[in-house]
Order: sequence, then C-alpha cells, then structure tokens
Amino acid sequence: MNNRTLLIIAALAIGLLVVSSSAFVVKETEKAVLLRFGEVIRTDYEPGLYFKVPLMHEVRKFDARIQTVDSSPVRMLNAENKFMMVDSYAKYRIFDVGRFYIATRGDERNAVRLLAEQINDRLRNQFGVRDLHEVVSGQRDELMAEITKNLNQKARGDLGVEIVDVRVKRIDLPPEVSESVFQRMRAGRELEARDHRAKGQEASERIRANADRQKVVIEAEAYRKAEELRGAGDAEAAAIYAAAYSKNPEFYRFTRSLQAYKESFKSRSDLLLVDPDSDFFRYLKDADGKQ
Repeated sequence: MNNRTLLIIAALAIGLLVVSSSAFVVKETEKAVLLRFGEVIRTDYEPGLYFKVPLMHEVRKFDARIQTVDSSPVRMLNAENKFMMVDSYAKYRIFDVGRFYIATRGDERNAVRLLAEQINDRLRNQFGVRDLHEVVSGQRDELMAEITKNLNQKARGDLGVEIVDVRVKRIDLPPEVSESVFQRMRAGRELEARDHRAKGQEASERIRANADRQKVVIEAEAYRKAEELRGAGDAEAAAIYAAAYSKNPEFYRFTRSLQAYKESFKSRSDLLLVDPDSDFFRYLKDADGKQ
C-alpha cells in the first residue's frame, strides 16, 4: 500500500468523522436547541436530519412528550385552620424549548423541582380559602381546573412548558390529627353501639314480657277449654253409664262389686277387716247376690 492510498483512507476517515460529529437527527418525539458556545441560537427544529459546526455548536435534545411531576405529600392549612397532607401530580410538556433550556439550564430535574414548587403554591392558595368538604366534594374538579389554568399561564412564561393537567391523588390528615380524629370517631361509634344495644335490650325485654303474658293467657284459655271439655265428657260418660245401668240395675251392682273385689284384693299383703255378713260379700256367697 503506497502513500497515496494511505492519504485517501486518512482523508475518508477524517471526512466520516467530521460528518458524524456535525450531523444530528431530531425525532418526532423530541425538541432540540442549537447552542453556540453555550448561547441558544436556534430552536425551530422540525423532525429530520440537520448539521452543525463541530466544536463550535452543541445540540441539546429534550423529550417533547407529556411528562409527569409527582411531588411528595405537602402539609397545607385549609380555611378551617386544619392541616391536611396533600399528595398531587401534574402533567406537562415542553412548549418553548429555548425558554425551557434557559430556565432550567438544560436539567429536567430543575424543571420538575420548579414545577412542584409552583403547584404546591397554587394548592396552598386555593386550599387556604376552602374547607375540607369543598376540597373533597364536587367542587374538586372546578378547583383543579382553576389551578391548571393559573399555573399554565405562569409556567409558559417562566419555564416554557404547558401544563396539561393538575390532579390531587390523596388528601389525608396529619398523623397526629388523624389519631385524635379516629379516637373521636371510635368513641362516637361506641356510644352509638351502646345506644343501639340498650334499645335492642329494651325491645327484647318488651317482646319477652309480651310473649310471657301471651303464654299465660293461652295456657289459661287452653286449661279452661280442657276443663270444659273434660267436664262435658264426664257428664256425657255419666249419662251414658246411668242410661246403661238403669236398664239393668242388678248387673250394675254386680260389676261394681267385681271392681271393688279387684281393687281390694290387688295384693296378697292387703288386709281387710269386714263383717262376713256385710253386703260386700253378697256376690261371693250367692251368684245371684241374694242375702
């Protein structure tokens, strides 16, 4: 390989190096600024291929898509002089990349920090004139829309970004306040539970007393009806017996004597002192029962 060939290869290598260091591509999802010794000289880049002067120019690219600022929970005071822990987030995108670069010096962490500070300031201003019910209830959407509108105007001018939306993820009471609130809620629920139990016990006693009274009335009524039925049955049985025995009095006396004998001599140990000539033995002496 001669010197001419080496020179050609070296020239090509230098040319490729110069082209690679001077060419840059801007994607559809990016915004770019061209710097000349740190000074912004161009920001109107559309997606495509561009060239710059090596060593003199520098290109900084930033994500043009919607970004999220997720700030830490912040302690805020509402119109009722009660503290709340507010956890919020915001959606933004770069609107003016030149202003964005100047305001943040090209560090997106600075943008997140500045936006978080502005969001918290707006939330404090709005929460300071509203009570907890207004913040949590249906006015919450109106509140977020107003904060987004006001913050968007300032963020465009100061940071070159557009605020798409601001939302509150969660609103809590501080831990020391939450504990006292929970204690009051617990005491209130316990008082309500005791009241319900007392009312239930009263209703139970009333139902039990009414049931006992109905039991006594039902048993008394049943006993009365049973006695009436028993009396009517005994009367009917006596009438039947009387009608039957009146047809044959001698047979009636005979069966009564047999029943008496059966009851009297039921056990061998029974001892009976009766005059042998009494009527008790008349059917033992004579089958016809004659004296």
